[in-house]
Amino acid sequence: MPTAKKPRVKGVSIYRPFIFGSIAKPIDPASRPSNINADHTHQWTLYVKPCPPHPDLSYFVKKISFKLHETYTNSLRVVEAPPFEVTETGWGEFEVQIKIHFVPEANEKPQTIWHHLKLHPYGPDAERQRERKEPVVSECYEEVVFNEPVEAFYDLLTTSSGGGTGGRGKASKGSKQMGMGDKKGDRVAELPFEGTYSQKEEGRELDRLGEAIKTVEVMVKEERKKLEEREKMLLDLKSEEGSGIKAR
Repeated sequence: MPTAKKPRVKGVSIYRPFIFGSIAKPIDPASRPSNINADHTHQWTLYVKPCPPHPDLSYFVKKISFKLHETYTNSLRVVEAPPFEVTETGWGEFEVQIKIHFVPEANEKPQTIWHHLKLHPYGPDAERQRERKEPVVSECYEEVVFNEPVEAFYDLLTTSSGGGTGGRGKASKGSKQMGMGDKKGDRVAELPFEGTYSQKEEGRELDRLGEAIKTVEVMVKEERKKLEEREKMLLDLKSEEGSGIKAR
């Protein structure tokens, strides 16, 4: 007998931000545990965590699975409670499949994301980072969007325990896209003003991009000017060559 369709809240999208990534650091030979594989050079942790200042994901996340490289024993690691993270040791970098499973009330399929586990620093400061033996952090800001969630899950997301705002009637008449609360102390989907993932840092990045665009525009103008000069020189040479042939 087919199951009845669960009613959905029409015209509403609710989104929840989170951060996923990894942190890796070299294993210190002086304090190397005896049970670690002799070939392993780094200790690393994969994680999915709330976006500050939000404290929790577990009210809408049931479990998170991390699919490691097949060379690891029990390569599929499932974490059913926060902190949603896996710590291991190894010597190589690889792609990790991360699958987020939502609570039963969600009636939603799991969301799959991919993360490249980084063990070594890259960029202009890489050598100094290696010398200082600094941890290598590689993480991303992400949002999961629930379009027209089922009523039970909507209530879970928007109750005070879930960190949302108001009830279903008010929200369905209001904004088409809801954040994580607009009351003082409630969770909000907007980026915080300060921090690693913040409005201030986003503004700085936009400023850097703006300066980079200006630099590129200047370079393009300079190259165009050089090209015009070369084309003019070529035309002059052709003109001189033609005059020489006529003279002969």
